Amino acid sequence: MSFATKSPWVIHYDASSCNGCDIEVLAALCPGFDVERFGIINTGNPKHADIFLVTGSVNEQNIHTIKEIYNQMLEPKVVIACGVCACSAGVFHDCYNVIGGVDQAIPVDVYAPGCAVRPEAIIDAVVEALGILDKKAKALAAKKKGA
Repeated sequence: MSFATKSPWVIHYDASSCNGCDIEVLAALCPGFDVERFGIINTGNPKHADIFLVTGSVNEQNIHTIKEIYNQMLEPKVVIACGVCACSAGVFHDCYNVIGGVDQAIPVDVYAPGCAVRPEAIIDAVVEALGILDKKAKALAAKKKGA
């Protein structure tokens, strides 16, 4: 088992959603879907997190918080835009203060669309993120070895 897939930790941030996706994120963590079977641990500290899971659209008030959380995370890291609002601003795209999806603030690695996104889609996105995290960890190790 590689470094990245041993026990990845996820930090979840609700950017400005209706909370439908947040409820589905909680459902994915509960025993019914049990994302922890993949070794996923939910954390509140960005310095411990490997995966940044964002729900909701980016607006003028939360863009700085999203960037700050992202910048506090150590490399390698992966970002999941969870729900249609995080992917493209969704139903809020025409609101006066909405900038757009999460990719308008930080680089996004995995998109998990849906309104609200299904727990199965969240789990699929996390598993895909684990593969990306593993590749980033190997590239980072190779870069350090070559430097």
